[in-house]
Amino acid sequence: MKIVVYAICKNEAQFVDRWMDSMGEADQVCVLDTGSDDGTADLLRARGALVAEEVIAPWRFDTARNRSLELVAEDADVCVCTDLDEVFHPGWRQALEQAWVPGAGRARYRYTWSFNTDGSEGVVFWYEKIHARHGWRWVHPVHEVLRWTGDGLGGPVVTVPGVQLDHHPDPSKSRAQYLPLLELAVREEPEDDRNVHYLGREYMYRGRWDDCIRTLKRHLSMPSATWKDERAASMRYIARCYYNKGDAAQAQEWYLRAITEAPYLREGYMDLAFMLYQRGEWEGVLYFTACALAITDRPQSYICEAAPWGSLPHDLRALAFYHTGDYVQAAQEGRKALALEPGNQRLRDNLALMERRAEETSF
Repeated sequence: MKIVVYAICKNEAQFVDRWMDSMGEADQVCVLDTGSDDGTADLLRARGALVAEEVIAPWRFDTARNRSLELVAEDADVCVCTDLDEVFHPGWRQALEQAWVPGAGRARYRYTWSFNTDGSEGVVFWYEKIHARHGWRWVHPVHEVLRWTGDGLGGPVVTVPGVQLDHHPDPSKSRAQYLPLLELAVREEPEDDRNVHYLGREYMYRGRWDDCIRTLKRHLSMPSATWKDERAASMRYIARCYYNKGDAAQAQEWYLRAITEAPYLREGYMDLAFMLYQRGEWEGVLYFTACALAITDRPQSYICEAAPWGSLPHDLRALAFYHTGDYVQAAQEGRKALALEPGNQRLRDNLALMERRAEETSF
């Protein structure tokens, strides 16, 4: 089986050696350099990559990805799309070969999008950027996805539990281009509910509360917007915007809608619990954190956020128990929070205080 890795890059010299080491299990590595001036292209060639250079103007991620895919030999069986700030765990090729079946369209594998400050995994979901050589094309100016353009349905998606890809980005890189590209994506395909959701989320990131609310309410009204996880996320983002506008009542109503939409996700419960923590409503914090912790199956979609599966639920419970005078329970929850984030000095200091108060009140 011929497996080829392909990628796009710009000014990523710092990642070249690590990336090429990781991608070395492939038969070939192809890269489209879109305008580096730090020597990235030459470094890649020195490590054995096939490199083409082309400035994409106006910039679009889908155009760049499709240009890079064109570098892949026609006789390749499987194409593996990664970025230079991503790293496979060793053994990925063997796992992929064992899982791939004749006629398969794409492969689904575990992806760690972010890491916490202590090095533990943050946001984790399952990705599908490995695909058959023919019939696939990238679409959308940003948050680009693969679209089948061949005959039939494009073949099944195979799950490859042995493949793990980690994302270690350069935090100094700007994401300023995302908003105009998302606005362009929605203009190009106004009925694409996924891009409308992403655009509303981007407005939230920029603090454009009214634009976010308007856009995400439109997302929720779209007939094609049926995925409950994403609908619940839109509701949570609307709630955050209302809270930032000073309307806590509307925020609470939208958080409750999100919980009703997807009661199997921790995020809605935890977002509401955090808002109640900010308002000092401790009984509500205890109730909604308990609801979140009752969910023990972590979802595999990108909607799953890191904080609800980290120390936060126990941290908020510890604070709520402390403020309601139950110092023993506070210390118990504080120990659970610290066990999940042992390097957090605030949690350590809080636990010490809670344990002292629990001891003082035990006599």
